[in-house]
Amino acid sequence: MEEQMNAGGKLVRDRIPEIIRASGAEPISYRAEGAEYRSRLRDKLLEEVDEFLAADGEAAVEELADVLEVVYALAADLGTSKEALETTRATKAGERGTFSNRVIWTGVR
Repeated sequence: MEEQMNAGGKLVRDRIPEIIRASGAEPISYRAEGAEYRSRLRDKLLEEVDEFLAADGEAAVEELADVLEVVYALAADLGTSKEALETTRATKAGERGTFSNRVIWTGVR
């Protein structure tokens, strides 16, 4: 049974209810729509970035993958694809560069 709980809960990956069922429990969940989904995605991005910042080594790589998954979901919600997002990223990189040279800006003279 799906039960709406607007005030509580958090956005989770699509297969989490299935994984919970496989463990013998019955998940209580619902599908977020519209503004709630956008808000929950933004909350999830903050959560995943915080987890990334607290992680080291391989755990940091896994958390970064979680950040990327949320970014892809945000892009889709904004009506763009992974490929279009990558094109936008590449265009900006061509115009302004990347972060690979580790340049720190301290002001102008």
